[in-house]
Amino acid sequence: MEKKLAIITGSSTGVGSATAMQLASTGHWNVVINYANSANEAEATMTSCQALGAEVLCIQADVSEDLQCRDLVKQSIAKFGRIDALINNAGTTKFCEFSDLEGLDKSDFLNLYSVNVVGAYQMARAACPHLRTAGGAIVNIASIAALTGLGSSIAYAASKGAMVTLTLSMAHAFAPEVRVNAVCPGFIQGRWTKGFLGDRYEEMKAGIEKSAALKVTATNEDIAESIVYLATQAKIMTGEIMIVDGGATLKQVTMGRR
Repeated sequence: MEKKLAIITGSSTGVGSATAMQLASTGHWNVVINYANSANEAEATMTSCQALGAEVLCIQADVSEDLQCRDLVKQSIAKFGRIDALINNAGTTKFCEFSDLEGLDKSDFLNLYSVNVVGAYQMARAACPHLRTAGGAIVNIASIAALTGLGSSIAYAASKGAMVTLTLSMAHAFAPEVRVNAVCPGFIQGRWTKGFLGDRYEEMKAGIEKSAALKVTATNEDIAESIVYLATQAKIMTGEIMIVDGGATLKQVTMGRR
């Protein structure tokens, strides 16, 4: 059987890289690795996917730039002739304590929205004709920040809330040919979260694992499993927002009702 193709934005490291490798490992998918700055990491992910038997295209593109989104899709079609899944994983943030209201300005919000929200829309728009032909799927990577209002900054939480709404709107717009769903990860173990929390990382991780319903925090691979499920198996799901946080948000809601 001809292999399907997935484009994963922001897939040089972390959740995006883990998703690319899980898709490659199925034996049924080829992948497009996208990165903005991390060329060495992107090449390492490409090598890992190739070792798993996938054909791989590695493309540098800034998803906040529409022409670069369109070119990414154009190159993918030129190489593979199809697009079956788009994983909108590319994202950015600015770390800023919520109490520091002067720490964010207009440009910070616009920068975050241009990647986290507008970039996802631009990628979906560029890929839409090919996804419709394939009867494919889009998976947007949001965050529980969209639901709790917490996170690395107010601007980040607001952008992820917009990503959830974007998912619902695109689910309407792309139906019935294309399914559009979102994953909302909670605390994810690894470099990105360590960079945000610094010395507080281990304390925060232990605290969440103590309070979460399942007593765990997620790895990149855990989140990737949910993304792959939505992209490849959830045949009658669209407009769904999947929370993947070990029950941490569930526990907060339960405690709030007592």
